[in-house]
Amino acid sequence: MKYRHVILIVVLILVIDQAVKIWVKTHMYMQQEIPVFPNWFFIHFIENEGMAYGLKFGGEFGKIILTLFRLIAVIVGFVYMKKLIAEKYSRGLLICGSLILAGATGNLIDSMFYGMIFNDSLGYNVAQLFPKEGGYGTFLHGRVVDMLYFPIYEGVLPKWIPFKGGDTFIFFRPVFNIADAAISTGVITILLFQKRFFGRHMEPKESTNSIASDTAA
Repeated sequence: MKYRHVILIVVLILVIDQAVKIWVKTHMYMQQEIPVFPNWFFIHFIENEGMAYGLKFGGEFGKIILTLFRLIAVIVGFVYMKKLIAEKYSRGLLICGSLILAGATGNLIDSMFYGMIFNDSLGYNVAQLFPKEGGYGTFLHGRVVDMLYFPIYEGVLPKWIPFKGGDTFIFFRPVFNIADAAISTGVITILLFQKRFFGRHMEPKESTNSIASDTAA
């Protein structure tokens, strides 16, 4: 697998991610919900200030730190991918790395630029792209657009569960986007297949150490 293949995967996911986000932002107002498959899949428009799946981090200053951290992580990630390709790591690992990079870049674009290029979606207002009056925020202060909602199961937790017993339970409650899905897919796949992805590159080191020990003996 070559570096251009990594770039191609990243660009493909970015185009899909940004196209969906821009459509949602310019066609829906905040908290609007469109059923795709009733009872288990909805397009539900929300925005978040922080990390994936609506997590937050430290207010306005934390928002800037998080965005800058994402930017550094993406730059380091592309450099590291070159290293993995040069050392001929498995295609599966490189694809997973590409998914993670694409997802991180997708949410980084929101955080860096969406505040400048969109106005607000509050109330029943549908945002405009590049509005004359300017955006709702400044550079690094954009909000990440989320829209994928899969409330596959809804029920009530058993009363014997401490603190939460009797509460309504929804699986899967978080609203996320394609970038989040790409990151999660890449990370989970690496965790599941790490021995296959990294094993071949660990063996030569172990063999070299073994030969060195035999020679010393």
